[in-house]
Amino acid sequence: MLEDVLIPVVAILTIFGGGTLVLFSITPVGKALAARILGKKGVATGVEEETAEEVKELRREVDGMRHLGEQMSELGERVDFLERMVAKQRDAERLPPVR
Repeated sequence: MLEDVLIPVVAILTIFGGGTLVLFSITPVGKALAARILGKKGVATGVEEETAEEVKELRREVDGMRHLGEQMSELGERVDFLERMVAKQRDAERLPPVR
């Protein structure tokens, strides 16, 4: 009697369990797990290569933006200088002419 119940249960578990494992192995998580089990390092798929390229591009953009602070500081100094020059010119125009 136990055999009558055990055989269908084992068959169902084998079919559904095997199907689940096959579907899991297709996912990125399954592939990463398989690569880790096999001891492969740096296994790059198309998605990982694309992500790596995006990271490189973003790093280039950040490196370009690092100089913006220095440029803004220089522009501020130039604006201050020009404001002083304009103020001196206005002060010179306000003074009465020398006799």
